[in-house]
Amino acid sequence: MELSTILIQTLNGLQYGLLLFLIASGLTLIFGIMHIINLAHGALYMVGAYLMYWLSGLVDNFFLAILLAVPLAALLGVLIERFLIQALYRREHLDQVLMTFGLIMVIDSLRSIVWGNDVHSVAIPAVLSGSIQLTETLDYPLYRLFISAVCAAIALAMYLVLQRSRLGMIIRGGSSNREMVQCLGIDIRLIYTLVFAAGAALTAFAGMIAAPVSSVYPGMGNQILIIAFVVVVIGGLGSIRGAFLGALLVGLTATWGAVLVPQYAGMAVYVLMAVVLLFKPRGLFA
Repeated sequence: MELSTILIQTLNGLQYGLLLFLIASGLTLIFGIMHIINLAHGALYMVGAYLMYWLSGLVDNFFLAILLAVPLAALLGVLIERFLIQALYRREHLDQVLMTFGLIMVIDSLRSIVWGNDVHSVAIPAVLSGSIQLTETLDYPLYRLFISAVCAAIALAMYLVLQRSRLGMIIRGGSSNREMVQCLGIDIRLIYTLVFAAGAALTAFAGMIAAPVSSVYPGMGNQILIIAFVVVVIGGLGSIRGAFLGALLVGLTATWGAVLVPQYAGMAVYVLMAVVLLFKPRGLFA
């Protein structure tokens, strides 16, 4: 195998892994801090992609569409948390599963009514439509590098907010001892709303930037939800650091699995999860 092929596949794996991190980070934030199992997380990824398709056609500008779509996704997260999720904080996980599964059905039905059931595409912005030459015969798309850079920047920002800021300290305190944080005069309900909105916005944003390379179609969030859960389990429930490392491992495994053993590519990430759990039953960074 040529060095250029190895480089391209590694870049593809890292790009896929960093995109998975955006989805899995929102999922692990909601579960690790709020202790909510949100099966509708993949549906929010789909909503982000459809918002991108709709707004990019409306304003005819890729970046302006993102600026408009992200607040809409965060607002949707606020509404879901306020009117649905808040009733589940002290309920069993089965109630959470049933509620969020029903939410998948609702979101999918609304998607069908508003945007129909056709497959759509989102154009790559002209400024990012070029490629970078790796060798004399091989180029790498500039837009994929853009996805990787944006995801890496968001990962760094999340680390700084959660580990180096007062807000992050409050969020971590609320996940450990909700009652104590309330006794300090902090509105923990508002913090939980912000966390859920941030998780929804991160997932929807992943759908927005993935839309130009993966198309926009019904049910696109179902498969990504399964892979996101695999990432969270590998990294450790509630760990952002674990979600980052787990996403990179899953991205590289899925990409190289499709190259080296294409007939078994579908099970490669699940084998990875089984191996990790064999030695680390609670994930890499529980």
